[in-house]
Amino acid sequence: MGRTLALLFLLLLVIALGCGGKGEVILATTTSTQDSGLLDVLAPLFEKRTGYRLKVIAVGSGQALAMGRRGDADVILAHSPEDEERFVAEGHGVDRRLVMHNDFVIVGPPGDPAGIAGLGPVEALRRIAQRGSLFVSRGDDSGTHRLEMRLWREAGVEPSGQGWYQQSGQGMGATLTIADQKGGYTLADRATYLALRRNIGLAVLVEGDPRLYNVYHVMRVNPSLHPKVNEAGARAFVEFMVAPETQAVIATFGVERYGQPLFYPDAGRDERELTGSR
Repeated sequence: MGRTLALLFLLLLVIALGCGGKGEVILATTTSTQDSGLLDVLAPLFEKRTGYRLKVIAVGSGQALAMGRRGDADVILAHSPEDEERFVAEGHGVDRRLVMHNDFVIVGPPGDPAGIAGLGPVEALRRIAQRGSLFVSRGDDSGTHRLEMRLWREAGVEPSGQGWYQQSGQGMGATLTIADQKGGYTLADRATYLALRRNIGLAVLVEGDPRLYNVYHVMRVNPSLHPKVNEAGARAFVEFMVAPETQAVIATFGVERYGQPLFYPDAGRDERELTGSR
C-alpha cells in the first residue's frame, strides 16, 4: 500500500509539473493581440519563465473589462484607455501599466469608390456615409468599435440602421475578411491588418492622424474586490509584459515578415509625452 501511494503521489507530481506547477492565469485580452500572432510568441515565453499556465480569452476590450468586473479573469490586456481608467476608478483594476502601441487605419478596396484616400478619419467616414459606400463595423464593444463610434459622432453621422452600414459582431481578423469579401471599408488596428495582408485585398487609405493612436495597457483584476482571482499569477504576467526582455521581443515582432514591427514597446515611458508626440 505504501509503495502504491508513493507511486500515485509521484504521478500526480509529474502531472502537476507538466501542466505548470504554479497554476493557471486567465488573461482577458483583445482579439488584435491574438489575431496578430503576438500572443503565440509571448504566451510560451511567459509560461517558461514563470511556471504558470496562461489561458487566453480573446474578446473585445469591452468584453475583457466586463470579465474583470465579474472576476472571471485574473489580468487584462486592453486598448480602450477611457474604459480602462473607468475600470480602475471603480476599483475593479489595479496596477495598470503602459505596455505598447501601434495605430489604427481605415482600409478599403484599392479602387476607393468613396474617394477617402489621404483624408482625415472624420472626413473619411463622413464621405463614406455621403456616398453610401459599404462600411463593416466590428460592432462588438471593443476598443476598436468604441473609437469608430467616437469618430462617427465627430463626423455628425449616426450609421446604425443605414443600409450601407453592417456590423460583423466579430473580432478584427474576421471583420477584415468580411470587408474584403464584400468590397467594403473598415477601421482596423495596423497589426492585425499587416498580419492578414497577404490574404486580403484591402488597402490602407487613411492613416497617421493622432486620433488613430492605439495604446495597450495591462492591469490586474483587484483581488480585494474579487478574492478568487490568481493574484500572484496576475502580478507575474504584468511584470512579464513590462520586463525589458519582453519589451525587446515586442520591438522586433513582425519585422522579419512584414518589414516593420507590429507593435512598439512603451513600458516605462511617459504616456503624455508619447501621445503628444503623434
